[in-house]
Amino acid sequence: MAGAAAEERRLATVVESWLGRPVLVIGDAMLDEWRFAESDRLCREAPAPVLTLRRRISAAGGAANTAVNVAALGGRAVLVAPVGADVAGDELHDCLDRAGVWDRTVAQPGRHTPVKRRMLAGNQILLREDSGDPDDALDTDGVQRLLTALECATEELRAAGGETPTLVVCDYGLGALPAPVRAWLVAARDRYATIALDAHDLADWRGLAPTVVTPSFAEATRLLARAASRTDSHLHLDHPAADPTDGPSELSVGTAPGAAGSPAVSAPAGMPGAGARGAEAPGAGVPGAAPPPAGTSLGPPTGGTGEPTPGEDRVAMTGDGLSVTGTGVTVSALAGEGVDRAVLAEARLAELRAHTGADVVAVTLDTEGAVVGGTDGASRRSHSTPVPASHAVGAGDAYLAAMTLALAAAAPLPTAAQLAQLAATITVSDTGTCVCRREDLLHALGARGDDAGHPVLVAPEELATIVETQRGAGRSVVFTNGCFDVLHPGHVRYLEQARALGDLLVVAVNSDGSVRRLKGPDRPVNPVEDRVALLAALACVDHVVIFEEDSPAGLIEVVRPDVYVKGGDYPPEMVPEAPLVRRLGGQVRTLGYVPDRSTSAIIDRIRAHGHPATPVEPEQVDARRHAAVPVEPEQVDARGSRASTPGRPA
Repeated sequence: MAGAAAEERRLATVVESWLGRPVLVIGDAMLDEWRFAESDRLCREAPAPVLTLRRRISAAGGAANTAVNVAALGGRAVLVAPVGADVAGDELHDCLDRAGVWDRTVAQPGRHTPVKRRMLAGNQILLREDSGDPDDALDTDGVQRLLTALECATEELRAAGGETPTLVVCDYGLGALPAPVRAWLVAARDRYATIALDAHDLADWRGLAPTVVTPSFAEATRLLARAASRTDSHLHLDHPAADPTDGPSELSVGTAPGAAGSPAVSAPAGMPGAGARGAEAPGAGVPGAAPPPAGTSLGPPTGGTGEPTPGEDRVAMTGDGLSVTGTGVTVSALAGEGVDRAVLAEARLAELRAHTGADVVAVTLDTEGAVVGGTDGASRRSHSTPVPASHAVGAGDAYLAAMTLALAAAAPLPTAAQLAQLAATITVSDTGTCVCRREDLLHALGARGDDAGHPVLVAPEELATIVETQRGAGRSVVFTNGCFDVLHPGHVRYLEQARALGDLLVVAVNSDGSVRRLKGPDRPVNPVEDRVALLAALACVDHVVIFEEDSPAGLIEVVRPDVYVKGGDYPPEMVPEAPLVRRLGGQVRTLGYVPDRSTSAIIDRIRAHGHPATPVEPEQVDARRHAAVPVEPEQVDARGSRASTPGRPA
């Protein structure tokens, strides 16, 4: 038991050590939309359920979810990606803001933000609708603006912390990384200390020489098959002109391939697997996700009907039954039963490292965990617990984020692999897009991210010691202040957003006398003892302190916050405390309030209770469109995803 506790403490130390690590994420960003419905009857027109929409949640997906996981795990995440100038793009911006990701996405007029809309009933996914055309290439101006954003984000990260940033590339074939961008990244390789690559087609990135690649079993198979094709001229394994992929770990169903009797293709030396990641079953390749119902192997299926032609998707029929295909590689769904994929992946780690130029290769094996190999030639195996595929969407992003942060913090490879697998495993407890929070990871290790030796409510003279201790442990401090007279959902959301910007949230509360001077003789409604008790009960608040002055300037000088947060839709330059915070080396952030959720509005409604009034829908000002649009009150699920009432845009 003592040895296990020591191991947990060692792993927790690594998690603490990566706090504030600068990470630039670039790639295919998308929006995940979850629509939860109920059904108790079939429609008369067809044997299909009649659905009643009850809840809608939107979350960052793809490269955006990787950035969200980096931020949630304690890194300093910046996302560079092309995003459509559309409603889905606006929602994606909101998801990034809530997660504390530095949003450096580039709007591309005329291009749609990729969206995956899932309809569920009873937590069972009934259908998925995808939008966003992978063939909609960036124009010359769009490519140039993306390169400019890359250059600026790299320098911004370096200037913010003085460290060489880490790079994460998420290439899911949706057009965010055209050849000029890939060439720029290869040429700028030395500007990044650690480079992680998660790519639909690893062969496109050979010149990058990444630190770590995290292919699914299918993607590893595909790379080996294409490598073998270069020495076997009769195999036709080139990319089709239009490669119909839909991003990571999804099933794409289409028509059967053409002429019967065409030879099927087998993988080198018995390496099994499906085609591209876009051809996998939901959750395939993600540690902890349930695999496809039948085994998958690249073996020579008998009676294959041949390769898919361009424009066809990735499901074909062979003599053995249903098979998945990708760029000419036919995968029998029957021939692989009983095959140990981990053993086969282990045997090919050296080849995968040679073909990718990576120091570390981590082949993910859904329910079987992952196999990881490094420069020492040894392989490491991690295990996971099977879960429904709908629980594992985005778990691969959590795995990638934790692996990257651990390697960037110079953790030994076995430690990085262990933390990555744990991050993926603890996120798959419910339906939705997976995000692993630093607190959850530390809790799983039996540790706590905050200092349990101090109470939540502290005196001003105690605060300096607490902050010094926390900062000495490498934690960043977020500071905010306010009256918090009548605590409401707007306050809670605001404080959750503030907490996401750092590792320790200190909330300074105006005393009763201070509130009277600022708000008038009839305020506060609640005495300071009640106000601080409610704030201290919030999980996102680490410490609460009361101040008597009208300004928190004295406390700011004591705390010297890394981030000072104020509520409001005005720029940080208009915050009175901004010059002081910046002089002390901190940054200022302003967060918009939830509409119609102010203390004054609540007090006015209470006073007007019983008097008839014309109901007015709350309005929300969209800062990007400079227009007011009516919205319903929002719900926020446990993972921080955005939910809205059916029939209203979220």
